[in-house]
Amino acid sequence: MTGGADDEVLREFETIYIAAKKLLERKEEIKRLISERATLTQELSKSIEDADTMRVLEDIYRPYKEKKNSRAATAIKNGLTPLANILESAKLSADEFKTKAKEFVKGELSSVEAAIDGAKDILAERYADMPREREAIRNMMLRSGVLEIKRTKTFDENGLFKNFDGKSERVAYMPSHRYLAVMRGVNEKELSAKITIDVQKIEANIKEYKIPRNASSSKEFLFEAYKDGLKRLLLPSLEREVNSELKERADISAISVFGKNLNQLLMTPPVTKRVILGVDPAFRTGCKLAVVDENGNYLESSVIYPTEPQNDYENSKKKVLAFKDKYNITGVAIGNGTGSRETQEFFARLNKDEGANLNYTVVSEAGASVYSASKVASLEYPNLDVTIRGAISIAHRLQDPMASLVKIDPKSLGIGQYQHDVDQKLLEKKLTDVTQDLVNRIGVDINSASLSLLSYVAGVGTKVAQNIITYREENGAFKTKEQLLSVKGLGKKAYEQAVGFIRIKNSKNIFDNSGIHPESYEVAKKLTGLDLTNIDVQAKAKELCVGEETLRDIIKELCKPGYDPREELPPIPFKDGITDIKMLHVGSFVSGVVRNITDFGAFVDIGLKNDGMIHISKMAPTKVSHPLEVLSLNQYLPQIEVISIDEEKGKVGLSLA
Repeated sequence: MTGGADDEVLREFETIYIAAKKLLERKEEIKRLISERATLTQELSKSIEDADTMRVLEDIYRPYKEKKNSRAATAIKNGLTPLANILESAKLSADEFKTKAKEFVKGELSSVEAAIDGAKDILAERYADMPREREAIRNMMLRSGVLEIKRTKTFDENGLFKNFDGKSERVAYMPSHRYLAVMRGVNEKELSAKITIDVQKIEANIKEYKIPRNASSSKEFLFEAYKDGLKRLLLPSLEREVNSELKERADISAISVFGKNLNQLLMTPPVTKRVILGVDPAFRTGCKLAVVDENGNYLESSVIYPTEPQNDYENSKKKVLAFKDKYNITGVAIGNGTGSRETQEFFARLNKDEGANLNYTVVSEAGASVYSASKVASLEYPNLDVTIRGAISIAHRLQDPMASLVKIDPKSLGIGQYQHDVDQKLLEKKLTDVTQDLVNRIGVDINSASLSLLSYVAGVGTKVAQNIITYREENGAFKTKEQLLSVKGLGKKAYEQAVGFIRIKNSKNIFDNSGIHPESYEVAKKLTGLDLTNIDVQAKAKELCVGEETLRDIIKELCKPGYDPREELPPIPFKDGITDIKMLHVGSFVSGVVRNITDFGAFVDIGLKNDGMIHISKMAPTKVSHPLEVLSLNQYLPQIEVISIDEEKGKVGLSLA
């Protein structure tokens, strides 16, 4: 039905569809609200219908909004609307207008000046609510506005924001990651930021176009009213709107980078057929060890102290080698947190001095502590300490990144840029969308998938996922896809939606370990035995009364039964040595693994405590628009040049160019 549109196109359509639906709903709501407070003229109704963005629509509605606490509302309550209308026409001289204002001095209005000020307040608000003025000045802010950044009293001279003090930049050209950085400084009370524009130009336009040409001397009162509306109401309001728009754009950009990082992270090839030792490194509290078998089942745990302050190499060696012999461990996953480098040195020494042959790789432990203390972890490992759960998570991230990382709060995954500062609902949605798309593309083994992973299968959700696990525990492994219909809460509609994304590896029906939908099994049977590489899809689709796109999907699955697209990606590199920053010099070459990608560059694990940094300008001989054009997460880079070293801060600058 979609013509074979991919996930990205469909998600983009979903975004546009939801936005369009909200716009239509808001139009109807605004018509109703205006009808309740004023006359909804045919002209006004048409302008509402013609509004093509939410911003234009809200500008149209703004003059009709109820403003209870404004100065203009008070003036209207005091009966000054007729005086404001007289001032707006500017037909009277200043003295004539003051004489007219005397007629309004009554009740709460004790003087002519108070009456005139009230009339000016009404006109100030009218000016600030004019849709055309708002749109013109808003566009001026967006095109030529300058964000001026200044330090506050709590500014830290040597802090994260030291390079921003006194800077100014056109908002039209400001990269989203820099805007988010400045706003973080503002939120942390170290910076102040204000958008400035040429106010004198706007004031000149007011005199030229807003004051009637035949105005009398009272026009000065009118100009003062409009100038007040500009500075007191319109500019602060538009600055908030523009900041909100800039923030939204920055969020969308950052979340897009997060989504692409996440896609690559979850597509990391699983390390299969290995017993893995997960290591959560630390100094004082020791390194937590957890052994998981080839299927990810937890076997045993312990704690060793090979690093400062104990430096207990002998006992640490005994425990690790005992685990190796007992469980035939063939891979070690070491978290990249505090003590990671020293822990790597311990395993490198084991391999060198003891011939342990324990190849290890460094795994991002971002969010491991969050997972360890989560409800999901306590359900999975109720009798284990949170620190051991962290080591298990590190091992699982190596064995099956997708199954492990879907359990973690998106902002804690340590990928992308400023994920703590963006709209968390949008970030959560991006995590759900990306994970759902990948889960549906790769498929889920119904007999081993966790609650978290199952809940991302289209049509399932958390409640039904729990029912699937309960059914599995009570009845044993699923043998056919049809058994899903016996799961509580999984009706025919949900079954139709989910079953194509489910895999049963040991089913007697080979189609059950594929993405072929059961409703297409009969078509699939008719294709078995044929040369699928030379088939005329168009003719065969007509013969079998099936859609061409569906037939292509069936053929693809039959050519590679049980296919996992992650298998085609380069495997995770293991190592047995260690890199020391003191061994490096400018001009030397190192290898490494890409751990994170942002708008401005990529962070690469080269075996040091801190990841090295490749700036976007150092990624290729020619200009690169975005690092994701050149690099991908977990990509192994065999040769990277060292171009700068800061031993004191532990920072290394790298280049691919």
